[in-house]
Order: sequence, then C-alpha cells, then structure tokens
Amino acid sequence: NNNNNNNNNNNNKGGVVVLCGLSGTGKGTTVATLKHKLESDDGKQVVCWSNGNIFRSVTLLAATWCEQHPEESNGGDITKALTKDNLASFVNMLTFGKFKDGKYDTRICGLGLDYLVSEVQNTELKAPKVSKNIPTVAEVTQGEVILFAAEAIRQMGEDGIFVLLEGREQTVNYVRTPLRFTLTLSDMSLIGKRRAAQRLAAGVLGEVKEGASVEEIEVALDGQLAKMVKEASA
Repeated sequence: NNNNNNNNNNNNKGGVVVLCGLSGTGKGTTVATLKHKLESDDGKQVVCWSNGNIFRSVTLLAATWCEQHPEESNGGDITKALTKDNLASFVNMLTFGKFKDGKYDTRICGLGLDYLVSEVQNTELKAPKVSKNIPTVAEVTQGEVILFAAEAIRQMGEDGIFVLLEGREQTVNYVRTPLRFTLTLSDMSLIGKRRAAQRLAAGVLGEVKEGASVEEIEVALDGQLAKMVKEASA
C-alpha cells in the first residue's frame, strides 16, 4: 500500500524539462516524442510549452494592428505598433488556461482574431508577416513574455502537470531545472527547408478533405506553393 501511495504521489508531482535551440532544430518533434513517452510509459499528465509561440502571438497581434492602422504604421512598419500602451494591450489579449476538452492552451482574442495557439502554431503563427517581424517584437517583449510564461508554468505545476518547455536559450533561462538540453543541427540550411515544409503541409491539410485523390493533393500543394512564393516576394 505504501508503495502504491508513493507511486501515486510521484505521478501527481509536476516537473519541468527545458529544451533549447534555434527555431527549426527539432524542439517540437523532440517534445512530442517525450510527451508520448511520459504519458504512455510513466503515466504523467504532460503539457508542452513554447515561449516562441507567445512571441509569435504578440507579433501576430502587432502585425494585425499595422494592417488595421495603415496610416499610423506608415504602411506596415511594425515598430509603430510597439508602443507601451499597445504592448500592454496585446499581452492582455492573451489568456492562458483550460479551453477545448479541458486542456491547457493559450487563447489569442483581440483585433478581430480569436485563436487557440495549439490550432494555429503551424499556420497563422508561422506566416511571413509573423516570422519576419519576430526579432523586432522580441527585443521589446522579453519581460512580458517571461512573466506570462512563468505564471502559466506556475499554474500547471500546482495542478500536478509535467511541463515540457521549449525555446531559445536566452528566453528560457529563467526556469530553474536540472533537466535542460540544447538541440543543434549539423546542416543549418535544414532549418529553412523544414519550416517551409511545415507550412506547406499544414496549409494543404486545411484544404483537402479526408480521402482526397493524389490529383487533388497535388493541386492543393501547387496552390500553397504559389501562395508562399507570393507572400515571400511581397
């Protein structure tokens, strides 16, 4: 009985594993593998967390603000959106908690947008208007994102959740844990190729129906490629 109680206590105990690395080095894939193992083999309740998705969420809101205020943003200058008041407003449009099926997620709600991060992390949050502006936005939102992430991790830890945290090293250093790893690639050109493949596949999956023919899939692929080329040259 004591052994059973100890096992139950261990299963209810939260923890944090940190995976560092540049975007595209496979942090998401590694996290998914660890999540499956911890849940299926060890009976843990696991949540995957990415600071990058919060930076991307704020960037999406800033880019959307620029689209809605073309004159104030001088035709899309992202820095015009990054005022103190705007940043506070953008962060307040993000909410962490339990949403669909009672699962932890981050909701983006504001400026006409209403998304769950888990549902748009490979589409809207990786669009060119987000990716090209992340460095600029990240420079002025480190503190806000760290506070948001720290509160989210605190909530999950108190709920007995095992957290898998991924991000660039400088954005996850605030988390104290002995379980910290850095991922690298021998061929850095794979990062861009991998990101393009993710966006391409996610876009096609959103268009074709289950049981689609090879021809229909090829048409969808061509359409997504043309869209990506157009966005890149804009």
